[in-house]
Amino acid sequence: MAKKRKVNNLLALAVLSVMIDRPKHRYEIAQTLRDRGKDQDMDIKWGSLYTVVQNLAKVGFLEIVGSERDGARPERVIYRITDAGRAELTDWTRELLAEPEPEQNRFVAGLSVLAVLPPDEVVELLGRRIEALDQLFDSGRRELDQAMAGKLPRLFVIESEYGLAMLKAEAAWARSLRDELVDGTFPEVDWWRQVHAEDIPVAEVIASIERGLTEQESS
Repeated sequence: MAKKRKVNNLLALAVLSVMIDRPKHRYEIAQTLRDRGKDQDMDIKWGSLYTVVQNLAKVGFLEIVGSERDGARPERVIYRITDAGRAELTDWTRELLAEPEPEQNRFVAGLSVLAVLPPDEVVELLGRRIEALDQLFDSGRRELDQAMAGKLPRLFVIESEYGLAMLKAEAAWARSLRDELVDGTFPEVDWWRQVHAEDIPVAEVIASIERGLTEQESS
C-alpha cells in the first residue's frame, strides 16, 4: 500500500531527482526538469512548482543555502537537497517501482461505457486510435534511437522504453478488439448492433444490454 507522503505530488519527486547534483534556484530547477524531459514522464503543472519547492523546504527535504541576484531581476533563493530529502527520493522511487497502484485512464473510462455507441462506429474510432498510437510509437522510437546514437546511457531512457512498450501493447489490444468487431467474433455483437439500429435512447441502450446479458446468464 502506498505511503502517505509529506508532499504527495509527483512534481515533488521530480524536483528532488534534479537536486541531487548541486544546489539550484527555482528557475534552474524548472529548466533542468524541461531539459530532462520530466514533463513527458509525469503530469507537471508548472504553476505549482513554486509551492512544491516551498513545501519541500517546509518539511525539511530541501533547505535554503543562499541567494543570488542577476542585474535588476528579483533575488533568487538557492536550495539544496537534505539527507532527509535524499532518503525520501530513494524510498519513494522504491515504492513506485515495486508496488502497483490503480491509475485512472481515459481510454479505460471510454471502454467502460462502450455500449452507448454502435459497434460499427467503435470500429472506426478504434482505427483512428490505432493510427494515432502507431504515429506516437514511430516518433518515440526515432527519438529514442537518436538519444541512444548520441551515446546517452540506457539507464537514462528506460522510461522511454517502457512508454514505447505500452504504446505497442495498447495498439495490439485495440487491433484485436477491432478485428473481433469486424469479423463478428465479439460476443453478442449482432444484438448490440440491432439495439442501436432500433434507435433506442442511450440510457435505454445500457439498460437493454444489461438486461440481455442477465437473461443470457440465467437461461
